[in-house]
Amino acid sequence: MPNILVLGTCDTKLPELLYLREEILRHPDTSVTLIDVGREHVDHPAITIPQSELVQKYGRNAPIAELSRGELNRHMATCAKDAVKALVYQPTGRIGAPHGIVSLGGSGGTSLAAAVMREALPLGFPKLIVSTIASGDTGSIVGEADITLMYSVVDVAGLNELLQKVLTNAAGAMVGMAGAYQRKLQEKKETNGEGSGSKRKVRVGITMFGVTTPCVDAMRAHLTASKEADFEVFVFHATGHGGRAMERLIEEGGLDAIIDLTTTEICDHLCGGNMSAGPRRLEAAIKAEIPCVVSVGATDMVNFGPRDTVPERYRNRKLYEHNPSVTLMRTRADEARAVGTFIADKLKMHKRASGLVEVWLPNGGVSMISEPGGPFESREADAALFTAVEQGLQGAPIRVVSDERAINDSSFAVDVAEALVRMVRTGT
Repeated sequence: MPNILVLGTCDTKLPELLYLREEILRHPDTSVTLIDVGREHVDHPAITIPQSELVQKYGRNAPIAELSRGELNRHMATCAKDAVKALVYQPTGRIGAPHGIVSLGGSGGTSLAAAVMREALPLGFPKLIVSTIASGDTGSIVGEADITLMYSVVDVAGLNELLQKVLTNAAGAMVGMAGAYQRKLQEKKETNGEGSGSKRKVRVGITMFGVTTPCVDAMRAHLTASKEADFEVFVFHATGHGGRAMERLIEEGGLDAIIDLTTTEICDHLCGGNMSAGPRRLEAAIKAEIPCVVSVGATDMVNFGPRDTVPERYRNRKLYEHNPSVTLMRTRADEARAVGTFIADKLKMHKRASGLVEVWLPNGGVSMISEPGGPFESREADAALFTAVEQGLQGAPIRVVSDERAINDSSFAVDVAEALVRMVRTGT
């Protein structure tokens, strides 16, 4: 039966948590593990892991009573992360492996639960939060994880007809997700069983932006039709969270190779744009030592919101309205040079780069709008980018291909895809 974790502060939200628990249990063949992450210990037979047990086992003797609200939130999140990891990766007969997690609360409870879900659970594991702040800016809550948010409409402060309807829906959604997840686990176990004769697919991650979509579409079609291996393609939208999601999946062992075609998030990291993936971009594949083809797709641009949100220092730069919500700024030669240096410095960290890493530089344009005649055409900036990559990788065991075609040329896409196929085939 699906086992669902319910996470919450029982000292402040016990009636709501109990209602959610009972609504889950109304579905046949379903069990619930209720974990209390409140400040004060609460005695109730429905609580599976009480606050006192959580703190004693995972709290490292921290003085709970002396912690501020923010400190307590972080501390209890750490305790809960350790407990949830143990349940997922080392289940016991007492509780058994869980198949989903759900929580409810305001900003504090949402922050705590989201930290547990992001950091303790793998991608694909069902995660749901009923939250009072689910209709606002949720980037910091979801991050790169697959957390589902449901707006509570009213505050989670006493049961009423509307909140009960919301929690009943949340229970149904969670049971459905947990059941689907459990079924997939069972199917995977049967498929991977002895004598199944099945061969695992080669999982390839590719980064994409709107201005590199034609290239990625051609790559995806070429790889999925390849006779060399059974490729399964995962496309990540390079919006900051997309790059982090790909790198997290690499760290979890969920990808076997990547074509990091669209490295635009580095521009946002260096220039203060809205779609930065942070300073560790490019590191996951290097550390995992998986086949990796890197290019410079969409490094001609920095991303901002609507035009009136572009920082004052950039107002006189070359701007392009991608849509009413996204304004692009053309990178200058000095910024492009910094991007190239960043890429080279990261790739040089690879300990076994020979045969595992290649860099492809499309001289005909790094995006749809920087090709000759396009609004972001700049030979000076592109030359600075390419030179920085080439000079930065001199002496490194990394093949750098300077190609005269544009990034969205279909033949360029096929050749880059074939470079990855070659790496996978040779097994280096």
